[in-house]
Amino acid sequence: MSKEESTADAIEHGRDPDTQSVHQKDELKYRAKLATEREHNLSLRNALNLYPKAIAFSLLFSSAIIMEGYDLALIGSFYGYTAFQNKFGDQPGPNGGRVVSADWQTYIQNCGMVGQIVGLYINGWVSDHFGYKKTMLGSQFAMICLIFIPFFAPNIQTILAGNTLLGIPWGIFQTLTITYASDIAPVVLRPYLTTYVNMCWVIGQLIAAGVLRGFLGMQSDWSYRIPYSLQWIWPPLIILGTLFAPESPWWLVRRGRLADAKKSLLSLTNAKSDVNFDVDDQIALIKATDELEKSNAEGTNYWDCFKGVDLRRTEIASVSYLAQAWCGTSLMGYSVQFYERAGLSTDNSFNLNIGQSAMGLVGVVLSWILMGRFGRRHIYLTGLATLLVILTIAGGLGFADPSLAGPSWAIGSLLLVYTLVYNTMVGPICYSLAAEMPSTRLKIKTVVLARNFSNIAGFLNNSLMPKMLGVNSWNWGAKSALFWAGFCLVILIWAYFRLPEPAGRTYGELDVLFHNRVSARHFAKTRVDQFAEGNVQIETHP
Repeated sequence: MSKEESTADAIEHGRDPDTQSVHQKDELKYRAKLATEREHNLSLRNALNLYPKAIAFSLLFSSAIIMEGYDLALIGSFYGYTAFQNKFGDQPGPNGGRVVSADWQTYIQNCGMVGQIVGLYINGWVSDHFGYKKTMLGSQFAMICLIFIPFFAPNIQTILAGNTLLGIPWGIFQTLTITYASDIAPVVLRPYLTTYVNMCWVIGQLIAAGVLRGFLGMQSDWSYRIPYSLQWIWPPLIILGTLFAPESPWWLVRRGRLADAKKSLLSLTNAKSDVNFDVDDQIALIKATDELEKSNAEGTNYWDCFKGVDLRRTEIASVSYLAQAWCGTSLMGYSVQFYERAGLSTDNSFNLNIGQSAMGLVGVVLSWILMGRFGRRHIYLTGLATLLVILTIAGGLGFADPSLAGPSWAIGSLLLVYTLVYNTMVGPICYSLAAEMPSTRLKIKTVVLARNFSNIAGFLNNSLMPKMLGVNSWNWGAKSALFWAGFCLVILIWAYFRLPEPAGRTYGELDVLFHNRVSARHFAKTRVDQFAEGNVQIETHP
């Protein structure tokens, strides 16, 4: 048997190539280098032709986020919903009826966040141990059971309990979907499939906005129970698709199941495609990257995310994710109340809420076009700077008389523009950065930490926004935008100095760049050869 056949046979039958001879290890390294070259030469058109099944299964997993976006949009909008207020409100409203107090809004939102944090940490262990498929199936079954709680809720306390428990599967979805998409996608498809998660969030919000607008005139309990019940549509469909989905080949290689990893890759690719692809070379690349990361850091626990160069990777993933909470996005979550406090009618507020969600959908599509040309860093910086300007103008208009139609509609229009810019230049990019920055061995746990830092920041939002907008609290109205403009400025400054450009890099090349401590502003200009003599070779050009 030749060296090539021996190595291929070892991979195919699940034997660790490290047990083979030095020459066979060299052959494995050669195969990995061939796979890297194919990754860089793979065009978007050829990737679509070669990986249609990977795309389909990634979209399937990501659709779980539709439920999260839908449900979170429901509870935020229900606070401006007459039937919900009259059922669960604990304070008299300014124009008669009842309203849910700022304190209860804070309790419900923050307890939901606690549930998400718990779910995220659970996912960090469960996904690593049981794999993506089993974790997704278990989470979907949990969703089916937990939706009963808010559907039959007799009081505001039960709404709080339901929101808390539903947060656990939401937290699992938040990281499971991103990491699965990044594991099964080639380099050229990675930004599109990871940012599609943001589109699913927007789709959920858009569906919720349309459903809420449709039941706005209904005064019975069914006006909010029907929107809750629609969540039962998704889990059975996702469960059915997940049963046929292949496991992540990266997870299988880390578990030493090389033969299963090969079957997974074959299940993710199109056997009839004429695109140049070799499954053994691809397995060799995954194995070589895993070995490189093990040589840099052996551990795969949460604490290892804060050691050595992984601390920097955790910082970048986490702070870039913080933008989702601290660049003013909380105004979108409370948009109905924001519009009403700015002086618009309830009907117009819900109409603009639908338009806002539609803007978000368009924004994600535009982000795909921009990322194909400009990468991540430049788009992210430009987006934050634009959001800073919009928030400053909207906050300034908040000092105008709310009874004046002009400033009120100007503020509403600016929030629509804000939504478009955010979902084009910041929101989707966060998902891509969080999935690309960590090492593959620590990816799940790093994304969990990043998302949880964002959720912890969300506690601040959930505590402050009801008071900022509440008529019985601070009642800042549109002036709240100035507060978030300050946070947006801080993140913009951080991103300029600390955010690198990962576009077009394999995971192994990113490992090399971080291990050699290349500065963020030089990432895009540095040439990397992961398989050069002496292990690696980097070359930075001014």
